[in-house]
Amino acid sequence: MKRLFTISAALRLIFFCLIALPIFAQTPANPTRGWLTVETIMRDPAWIGVSPSNPFWSEDGERLYFTWRRDGDAADSLYVSIRGAVPRRVTLEERKILPVQNGDYTKDFAKKVYSRNGDVFLLDIKRGNEAQLTNTLVNEVNPRFLANEQMIAFEREGNVFVRDLITGLERQITNIRSGAKTPDPQKTELQKTLERQQLELFDVLRKRKNDRETAKKLQELLEQKKPKPFYIGTKNTFALSPSPDARFVTFILSQSAQEAKRAIVPSYVTESGFTEDLPARTKVGEPQTKFEFYVYDVERDTTLQVKPDAIEGVVPPKAAGDTTKTKPQPRSVFYAGPYWSEEGHQAFIQVFSQDNKDRWIVILDPAKPTFSTLLDHQHDSAWIGGPGIASFGSPDGALGWMPDGKRIWFQSEADGWSHLYVVGMDGKNKAQLTKGKFEVYEPSLSRDKKRWYFHSNEAHLGEHHLYSMLLEGGARTRITTAEGRNDALLTPDEKQIAVLYSFSNKPPELFLMNNKAGETAKQLTQSLSQDFMRYAWRAPDITTFKARDGADVPARLYKPEKPNGAAVVFVHGAGYLQNAHKWWSTYFREYMFHNLLVDKGYTVLDMDYRASAGLGRDWRTGIYRFMGGKDLEDQVDGTKFLVEQHGVDAKRIGVYGGSYGGFITFMAMFTQPGIFAAGAALRPVTDWAHYNHGYTANILNIPQEDSVAYRRSSPIYHAAGLQGALLICHGMVDVNVHYQDAVRLVQRLIELKKENWEFASYPMEDHGFREPTSWMDEYKRILKLFETNLQKK
Repeated sequence: MKRLFTISAALRLIFFCLIALPIFAQTPANPTRGWLTVETIMRDPAWIGVSPSNPFWSEDGERLYFTWRRDGDAADSLYVSIRGAVPRRVTLEERKILPVQNGDYTKDFAKKVYSRNGDVFLLDIKRGNEAQLTNTLVNEVNPRFLANEQMIAFEREGNVFVRDLITGLERQITNIRSGAKTPDPQKTELQKTLERQQLELFDVLRKRKNDRETAKKLQELLEQKKPKPFYIGTKNTFALSPSPDARFVTFILSQSAQEAKRAIVPSYVTESGFTEDLPARTKVGEPQTKFEFYVYDVERDTTLQVKPDAIEGVVPPKAAGDTTKTKPQPRSVFYAGPYWSEEGHQAFIQVFSQDNKDRWIVILDPAKPTFSTLLDHQHDSAWIGGPGIASFGSPDGALGWMPDGKRIWFQSEADGWSHLYVVGMDGKNKAQLTKGKFEVYEPSLSRDKKRWYFHSNEAHLGEHHLYSMLLEGGARTRITTAEGRNDALLTPDEKQIAVLYSFSNKPPELFLMNNKAGETAKQLTQSLSQDFMRYAWRAPDITTFKARDGADVPARLYKPEKPNGAAVVFVHGAGYLQNAHKWWSTYFREYMFHNLLVDKGYTVLDMDYRASAGLGRDWRTGIYRFMGGKDLEDQVDGTKFLVEQHGVDAKRIGVYGGSYGGFITFMAMFTQPGIFAAGAALRPVTDWAHYNHGYTANILNIPQEDSVAYRRSSPIYHAAGLQGALLICHGMVDVNVHYQDAVRLVQRLIELKKENWEFASYPMEDHGFREPTSWMDEYKRILKLFETNLQKK
C-alpha cells in the first residue's frame, strides 16, 4: 500500500487537527431546553450526527481505520487517520486491497494469514507485501499457521486443507461427506452361482479377473494415500480444528430435531402484493439440536466420536429408590473448542450441559481419544452466564493458554463476580487473579506475554475502563481516566491506544492516547450536528435506592427544574442489559424522550433492576423461575423512592418499556393495582411459553417440566387485574417476539371485557423499528397516554 503522506505533511496535519478540533467541537452558544418534540427526536438518528464505530489499527500501527459518516457521505463510510492526522475517507481502491482485521499470526507477529472474499492471503507485515494463496469459486475460510509456520491449514467446502508455503503443495487432510456411502450392488443367489460356474469353466475369465485385481492393488500402492471418506448423513459439521502439528482434526456434528415445529410470521405489506410467510424460530421446550464431538487421526486415518459420559455430572445419579439395572441417560451437552497448545501436543475443551447449569473444562487426549482430566467445573443452580463465560448459543467465552504451556486461564463466576482464574493441567493449583465486586471484560495477554489488558467496571459499576495487570495478578493499573465508557484498542506494538469514549449525554467520539496510566486523550473526531448541540442535554443523576430486601438498586434519575408532581418509570429491555450507567445509551431515543418528559415537568426513573448486567451473578440470576418477581418488585420500590424522596404524587406514575420492558409493564399493570396509573407495553412478551428456547429455558426451565414458573411469569394469566390505562404497540413482522404474543393478549382482554386499553400495530416493523414514522407514531401515543392519565385532575 502506498504511503500517502510524508512525515512533514503528517506533522502539519496533526498540528492542524489539534488546533482545529476545539473549534469544530464548539457547541452553539447557550444551548437551550424546552423545544423538543416527538417529531424532532424520532427522526432518522443521523440528525444527531453519526458517531465513529468499529475502529481497527493497521498492522504497523500508523493507520487507524473506523466507520463514520460526515456531511456529503451517502451512508456510513470507512475513514482513516494516519499518525493521528485529520481523518479522511478511504477510497474504494484502497478498500479492495485492505487486509482484514481478523487472522492468524506467526509467533513473532511478522506474518499474518487471513481470508478475504472467500480466498486466502498471506501478509508479510514488515515488508507490507500481500500474497494471494488461493483463487477459486468456492470459499476458503479460517486459515491458520501450523506449528512450524511453514504451512497453513484452512477450510474448503467442509474439509480441512494444508498448504506448504515453501513448495505451494496443497493437500486435503479430511474427507467429510454429506449423505451415506453408496452400498455395493447386491447379487442374488442365482447370480452368485452362475459367476462361480463361469470362473470354474473358463481359464481366460479367471486370468482376466486376477490381472484386474493385481493391477488395482498396484495402483493403490502407487497412489498417494488419501483420507477415507467419513459420511455424516443429514448432520451438519462445524468447528473444524486441526491441531498445530496437523496430526489431528476435531469437528462437531449437529443434528437438528426434525420434529420441532417452527413458527410462521406473516408479512402483509410486500412487493408482490401477496401475503408472504417469514420463517421464524421454534418455541421454548421443543426438542433441541444434538451435538457430537469427533477426532480424526490423520496418521491412522480413523475418525472416532468422543463421548462426554465419563465427565462427572454428565450422567446423572440414579433417583432415590431406583433399584433397576438401567443406567440414567447422559445429559445433552454442547461443546466449545478445542483450544490447542502452541505446539499442538495438548488441548482442552469446554463442555456445557444443554440445560446450561454446568460447564466443564476438560483436557482432550486426541490420541486415545478421550476427555480426561477435569480442570474446572462450574455449576449454577440457576444458569451459567456472565461476562467472558459462554452459554448455550453464545460465543466461546474468554479463555486460553498461559505462556508457560502448563496452565490455562479462564473466567468464572465462582465468587459471584466474573473474574480471571488460572489452573494447572493436572486440575490443581487453581488461582484467582482478579477479585472484588466488579466484572472483568475482554481479557487478553500482551504480545510479550508479561501482562494482561482488560476492561472493567472496578472504578464504578456504571463506568468502563481499560486496566493492565502483571501476568500472575496483583495490583491493577487503570489506564483510562475519563468518567464514562472507554472502549480501548491498542496498537499492535501496544504503545498507543484508540479510545471510543462516551458519557451519558455525549455520544461516542474517537480519542488517541499513549499507553500510559492517566495520560490525557486527544479527540480525533467531532460527530455531533449543530442541531443536536443546540439542546442542553441532561446528564442524569446516577444513584441507588433501597429495595424491600435491602439491595441497592442502581438507577438513572432525571429531575425536572419545575416538577409537575408526575413521574415515569422506564424499564430497559433484554433483561440482562445495563442502562443505569454513565455512558451514551443504546436506548438513545428513550434518553431523548426522557429529556422531553423532564422539560414537561415529569421525573423519570430508569433502573438496573434484578437480572440486569454488570452487577454480579446473584443480580444476574435474581429472576430464576419467576420473571415478574424481584425485577417487578424493584420497579415498585422505585416508585416508593420517587414518592418519599422526590415529591412525586403516588397516583400519577406511569411505566413503559419495550421487549422485556414491555413484559414488565404488563406485569406491573396486571399485578400491582394502584401503583401505576398508565403503562405502555412495546413489542412485549405476553406468554413465555411462546418465546425462544435459548433465553427462556435458562430462566424458567421448560414449560412441560416447570408449568408453575411459566404461569406465574406470563402476563396473559394475570390480565384480569388490569386497572390503569394501557397502550400496546407491536410490529407485525417481529421475528423475535412474535406479533402473535400481542394478538393473544388482546383477545384475552376482549374476553375479560376490559375497556381501558389501546392496541397499535405496525405492519412493516420487526422487533426493532426501522422507520422514523413508526417511531414517531409510537412515541406520540406514549406521550399522549402519559399526558392524558398522569396530569393533575
